[in-house]
Amino acid sequence: MRTIDKRLTATLAPVLVKRAPTLTLPFDARCKSRLAATLDNGEEVALVMPRGTVLADGDMLVADDGGLVRVIAAAEDVLVVRAPSVRLLTRAAYHLGNRHTPVEVGAEYLKLEADPVLEDMLKRLSVLVAHESQPFQPETGAYGGGHKHGHDDTFSEDYALAQKVFDEHHGHDHDHSSCGHDHHHHHDHAHR
Repeated sequence: MRTIDKRLTATLAPVLVKRAPTLTLPFDARCKSRLAATLDNGEEVALVMPRGTVLADGDMLVADDGGLVRVIAAAEDVLVVRAPSVRLLTRAAYHLGNRHTPVEVGAEYLKLEADPVLEDMLKRLSVLVAHESQPFQPETGAYGGGHKHGHDDTFSEDYALAQKVFDEHHGHDHDHSSCGHDHHHHHDHAHR
C-alpha cells in the first residue's frame, strides 16, 4: 500500500496534473492528517500528512514512490446562505462565527455543513437558506489548520507573530482586556 505524505508546493505541468489519479474527500476527511483512503481508481492508500494540514481542492500530493495524487473536494450536503442585503449576510456570518462552526465565506454567500439547528437560526435572521450538494471549503485559519503551503506553522505562532507586529506598530501601552474602549491612556506615552 502506498503512503501519501507530502503536499507539493511547486506548480506542475498541466499534463501531469491531468494524469494523476484523484482522491475525492469531504471537508472533515481533508482535515485529518492520518487517514486510510481509497483513490477514485480504487487503490487503497494511507494518508500521513503533517499535523494541522487541511487539504484543499486541487492540491497535489506526492506518494512515497514519487507518484502524484490530486485532491478533489467532494460535494456534500451544505446550506448555502444568501441575503437581500450585505448587512443581513454579515449579521448571519457574525452569528455563525459566535458558534464556531466552520463557514465558507463567499462574496455573496455563506456556506456551512447542513445542520437543522443552524438552519432554524438562519431563517430567523431573515436570510435565504438553500440545501445544496457542493464542495465545502471553509475558512480554516481560526481552527489551527490553515491552508499554508510548504510549512506547517501552527495558528498560535502565526497569531503571536501578528500580535508582535501589531504591537510594534501600535505601541505596547494598550490594555488588551479593555476591548478597545480604554482610550485615555494612549496619549501619555506617545512622545517618549
